[in-house]
Amino acid sequence: MPGLDFYNKSTESTAVATPSVVTEAPLKAGVYYNARLDPKNFLEGPLSWDPATRLRQMLARPGIVIAPGICDGISARCALEAGFDCMYQSDLAIATLNDFVQSAQMVCSLSPSTPVIADADTGFGGTAMVARTVYQYARAGVAGMHIEDQVQTKRCGHLMGKQVVSREEFITRIRAAVIARDSIPGGSNFVIIGRTDSAQVLGMEEAVTRLQLAADAGADVCFIEGVKTADLLTSTVEALAPKPVLVNVISGGLTPSFTCKEAEALGAKIIIFSLVSCVAAVHGIRAAMQSLKKTGTDFTSAQGMDPKAFFEVMGLEEVTSLDARAGGSAFDVV
Repeated sequence: MPGLDFYNKSTESTAVATPSVVTEAPLKAGVYYNARLDPKNFLEGPLSWDPATRLRQMLARPGIVIAPGICDGISARCALEAGFDCMYQSDLAIATLNDFVQSAQMVCSLSPSTPVIADADTGFGGTAMVARTVYQYARAGVAGMHIEDQVQTKRCGHLMGKQVVSREEFITRIRAAVIARDSIPGGSNFVIIGRTDSAQVLGMEEAVTRLQLAADAGADVCFIEGVKTADLLTSTVEALAPKPVLVNVISGGLTPSFTCKEAEALGAKIIIFSLVSCVAAVHGIRAAMQSLKKTGTDFTSAQGMDPKAFFEVMGLEEVTSLDARAGGSAFDVV
């Protein structure tokens, strides 16, 4: 089966040399290695229009990848307007695979070359469902996804009472995702991120061990959820090197509110602010509703934004420009 060939069965190099691909295989037996996906192959050249390839280029090159959490098309539009070059699609553990894919199709279509990293929870089932998740996410335009070691009835990683599956089951999920990615015709650059929630359940030592095993199984990035101190983040990064490490910052959560510069200085390669849009939306919408209830008007909450200004944020100019270039006249006056 495609994908299985990348797990070394001996200590000898199994890579086949080609002019355009770095082929330095690891010496450790049983470790996944795909020469085409070696980070060295993404160090040079212009940024790709393919979002997964672009994400790999961003991971291979200097600088931390900053991905604000988005919860819908409006928050995605706002992230793009602010100039972010990567986004993170999260959930509240009540979304299904179909919900995620439908949302991803819309969000990824707004700026097709901008990488979107998506939460894939536990893979939504067994190995077949993990593989299906990879196929559907990649087809939707998602650049990469993280898959975790919580039980199926999971919860937010910054809540208490989490439960995790065995090491073996976690690694089976990672391996299924990697094999599925490598089975996509044409050679997909889709990024697989292994996430562990075991630090709060089994301790940091077990969490790091699980991520090392995930890396050996083919995870491109390691995501340790709920790391509680700067020192622990640094030691995790050192233990997992050279694999890039993702840190999730939620204000008031288990992880300190690292700034992007602080996280980068500590060695993190990706920082996500998973609830930045959701929390801001709650505050903004709650204030608007309370104001409307109290005053009987939305004048104050609108803050001077008229309908045209709102739709301009949502992409009105793109629509009117397309219509005019196609010879239409539907938007001659807006």
